[in-house]
Amino acid sequence: MGLFSNKKSYLGVDIGNNGVKMVELAASTGRARLATYAYADVDTNLTHSSSLEDQQKVAEIIKKIFSEAKVSSPKTIAALPNFSVFSSIISLPEMSKKELSQAISWEAKKFVPLPIEDMVLDWRPLVKKEKKDKEKTKEEAVDKLKKKEEFQKILITAAPKDLVERYLNVFKLANLDLLAMETESFALERSLIGKDNAVIMIVDFGAFSSDISIVENGIPILSRSIDVGGGTITQAIARSLNIEQKRAEQFKRDIGFSSQSLNSVPKIIENTISPIINEIKYSFDLFQGRKSSGVVEKIILTGGSSVLPGLIDYLNEILQIKVYIGDPWARIVYPVELRPVLQELGPSFAVSVGLAMREIV
Repeated sequence: MGLFSNKKSYLGVDIGNNGVKMVELAASTGRARLATYAYADVDTNLTHSSSLEDQQKVAEIIKKIFSEAKVSSPKTIAALPNFSVFSSIISLPEMSKKELSQAISWEAKKFVPLPIEDMVLDWRPLVKKEKKDKEKTKEEAVDKLKKKEEFQKILITAAPKDLVERYLNVFKLANLDLLAMETESFALERSLIGKDNAVIMIVDFGAFSSDISIVENGIPILSRSIDVGGGTITQAIARSLNIEQKRAEQFKRDIGFSSQSLNSVPKIIENTISPIINEIKYSFDLFQGRKSSGVVEKIILTGGSSVLPGLIDYLNEILQIKVYIGDPWARIVYPVELRPVLQELGPSFAVSVGLAMREIV
């Protein structure tokens, strides 16, 4: 649906295994304003298939919902799935750009389990968010002068060339101007966390995989993926109760973790997501093992299955930490009459909202 038009607007496109979501945001006096949004609930196979036929299929889906939603801007930012991208934060001394490029290539070989020549390397220096001047102590100011940035922290990302080429081709076929690609974790940080400097974990419940990210000072410094998601839960319910997938999906969304339910659905869901719980706990341990100065203060949930009844209470009890449903529209200006539908769609649109925000905020 088209709401507004603006010459300076950007389109965020999230291609998932079970559909495509897009959000167009326009710059409006320093804030992002919703221009339009669209989605298609169809299976895609872009991350696992290199066939031209699958690329054309996704491109046609994008073109169709682009037209139906009356999107005005071809300027697009897309997301690469977290599970396909390798990333690491390294510390290097100050050096020339040429030396830095060589050092980064060498460092990447240490954490990328594939030949570097088959990867697209990207990197950027990390600048820690500063406290406001009135919050700084005299000791902190003196310490900063002493250190004088002898070393720099750099985020390295590496994505398979063939996957990057697939995405480039899809957006070329869709007649869109692809400005950038980034990992989903950065888009989620942008839409769900914003300027919050707390150490926060984001758990994105996808269709058949879930992504866990820990964000510190606005940077996703730890990302992990596990092949369990909302679709996995539906399949488990269908098998256990010997019912059709459609009915199992309805049971999942209606019952969830409800303690008042007399059937076995909550227990099936609990058993199915136990690997996700274990991965969350493992991520906590990994983060603390890095000798970070902070601790994870809260968990933000997103993704289609994050709204299962009783899930927040269940996670609060199991993990003993504050858990919230993320609201990607919290930093977006939009017509108040759209609030009910946008709140319902929010968990599924967090990545596409964050992508569209990239060039505005």
